[in-house]
Amino acid sequence: QVQLVESGGGLVQAGGSLKLSCAASGLPFSRYDMGWFRQAPGKEREFAAAISWMGGSTYYADSVKGRFTISRDNAKNTLYLQMNSLKPEDTAVYYCAGKFGGSATRISDYEYWGQGTQVTVSS
Repeated sequence: QVQLVESGGGLVQAGGSLKLSCAASGLPFSRYDMGWFRQAPGKEREFAAAISWMGGSTYYADSVKGRFTISRDNAKNTLYLQMNSLKPEDTAVYYCAGKFGGSATRISDYEYWGQGTQVTVSS
């Protein structure tokens, strides 16, 4: 059974930082591309960042580029998202997801999803 479990969310002031983690089990993590998506209240889920299976390629939404960094530790089956210079508009539930092949940014290409972790940025 595949499980993706996010952690590290919380409440932070604007300008602050958080680091999200996603622990994976039940899948060959080192062979899966991984991504972070987010969903704000009343909005559709959107792409935030993605990383290729070996970590050689990374992709970012324009809204987070330069502030967020995605990384992975295949030895620990863990995905990370370092979020700096947080803004109130970054408030959302953040989800990690995994896929084998397909587009880095297309939600429908991701097979496995975590339950999400809440990030709230106060102004």
